[in-house]
Amino acid sequence: MSEDLEAAAELFKALSSASRLRLLTILAEAPATVSKLAEASGLSQPLVSQHLRTLRAGGLVSVHREGREARYELADLHVAHIVADAVKHALELR
Repeated sequence: MSEDLEAAAELFKALSSASRLRLLTILAEAPATVSKLAEASGLSQPLVSQHLRTLRAGGLVSVHREGREARYELADLHVAHIVADAVKHALELR
């Protein structure tokens, strides 16, 4: 059980940034490149890339190369549900 809790704690660490949650919300709509994510989120491309590295390391997003471009997408629908549930819960606490 301790290993399971450690894995869950690592997941929550990856989700602990509002910017990363914003990126996941955008990706829940459709896969996107770093430049499209930067445009949609208002974050700089280097910052988006940094957050995507964290999200990839946490298994929350995957990347598919298309020529010179990399297209990011949610690893699975559970990710979108986790983010939506967390946002809903946070709004209920207000």
